[in-house]
Amino acid sequence: MKHIKILGTGCVKCKRTEEVVRRVVEELGIDAEIEKVEDIQAIMAYNILSTPAVVIDEEVVIKGRIPDRKELEILLGDVSVA
Repeated sequence: MKHIKILGTGCVKCKRTEEVVRRVVEELGIDAEIEKVEDIQAIMAYNILSTPAVVIDEEVVIKGRIPDRKELEILLGDVSVA
């Protein structure tokens, strides 16, 4: 199971990132736990300067922008994308 965290304080881009991640995970049937992290102290612990950010299994993979679907498929390991 993948553990995905969306880091962001609630801005429009952060909310959009959460929507995109949840949709891709659901549509591809990926076994994942998705957590929204809005606490600024918790976000700062990841040493990022801008949100939104996406963390997969404790590795920051996207920061400061909304990911696109194909990028998420690759990051989540969907082999059909390769």
